[in-house]
Amino acid sequence: MSLAIEADGLEKTFEGEVRALDGVSFEVEEGTVFGLLGPNGAGKTTAVRILTTIIEPTRGRGRVLGHDVVAQAGLVRKLIGLAGQNAAVDEYLSGRENLTMVGRLNRLPHDVVARRAGELLSQFGLVDAANRPLKTYSGGMRRRLDVAAALVARPPVLFLDEPTTGLDPHSRNDLWEMIEGLVGGGTTVLLTTQYLEEADRLASKVAVVDLGRVIAEGTPQQLKAQLGTTMLDVGLSDASVAQRAALLLAEAGTKAPSVVGSVVELPVDDGPKAALEVLRLLDQNELVPTIFRLREPSLDDVFLSITGRPTEEGSLDGQDSDPGDGRRSRRSRRGRRHAASAHEAEGGTS
Repeated sequence: MSLAIEADGLEKTFEGEVRALDGVSFEVEEGTVFGLLGPNGAGKTTAVRILTTIIEPTRGRGRVLGHDVVAQAGLVRKLIGLAGQNAAVDEYLSGRENLTMVGRLNRLPHDVVARRAGELLSQFGLVDAANRPLKTYSGGMRRRLDVAAALVARPPVLFLDEPTTGLDPHSRNDLWEMIEGLVGGGTTVLLTTQYLEEADRLASKVAVVDLGRVIAEGTPQQLKAQLGTTMLDVGLSDASVAQRAALLLAEAGTKAPSVVGSVVELPVDDGPKAALEVLRLLDQNELVPTIFRLREPSLDDVFLSITGRPTEEGSLDGQDSDPGDGRRSRRSRRGRRHAASAHEAEGGTS
C-alpha cells in the first residue's frame, strides 16, 4: 500500500536549547487513521506543524504523498487539511459563511464553494444552524465546523490535532463517527490525541510519543498484547494502602503492578487463577478491596508500563515537549506567540 505521510528522523529545537522533537519517525498508509498518542508536551503538535508546513524541522524530512514538506511546501498545502487545537473559524460569521470564506481562500470557483458548503453542513449535521453566527454554536458544533472547514477543498490527507479536546462524551462520539466515515471514503487521517480510548477506536496503527521521541509503535492490539492478556484492578481505601498492597501482589502478576491513585493495576495471564491468588493474599493481610475487576488492557496501560507514569503526568503547558521543568514558563510564553501564527496558517491549509 502507498504511503500518505512519512516522518523521517524529525528533530526540532526552539531557540537553540529546547528540543521538542528528537528523531521522530513513522509512516502512514493511504486510507487509514494513524494515531499519534501521548500527553500534553510530548511533541505531537510540533510534528503536525512540521508535516503541515507551518514550521520547518531542524533536522530530518517529512513527506506528504511523496512531496517534501519543506522543498515542496506549496504543493503539500494543496493536498492537506488541518483542524488544529485553535479553531480556524470566525465566531462572528455564520457556519455557511465560514465554509464559504475557506473555499475562497482556496481559490475554488464560486459554484463549487456554494455546493461544498451545503454538502459539508449536511454531512456534519449543521444545516439547522448554517446561518447562525458561530458564537451561538456549542463546543461540539464548533469542532464539527472546524473539521468541515478543513475538508472544503477535498484534501486527500487530513491532520486532526486533538480534535475532541474539551468535548462532552456525546459530541466526541459524534465526531468519531464522522472521522470513520471520512476514512471509509478514502481520506487518510493523522490524529493526535491524549485520549487513549480515541486512539483505540479510530487508529489502525499508533505511535506512542513521549518527550519528543517515539517510544512504541504498532496496532492498538499489538501494543496491548505486550502487557499480558488481562488486567486485574484492585482498589484500596487510600493511596498508601494501595502502595503496600502492590508490594504484596507483585508475584501474582506477569509484570510489576502499577499504582494509580488508590488502585493497583496488575497484568496477569490467567485471570481467574490470578484473581483467586490475589484475594487470598489480601485476606491474609487483612486488606479489603473497594474495587476488584478483571478487564482487557488499554493503551493507557501500555503508556504506563513503558514510561512508569500515566499520560496526565506529562508536561501540562499545553504546547510541545519541554525536557527541563525550569524552562517551562518560558516555553509557555513562546508557545502562545506561536499559537497566533499557527492559527493563521491553519486557516490557509484548510
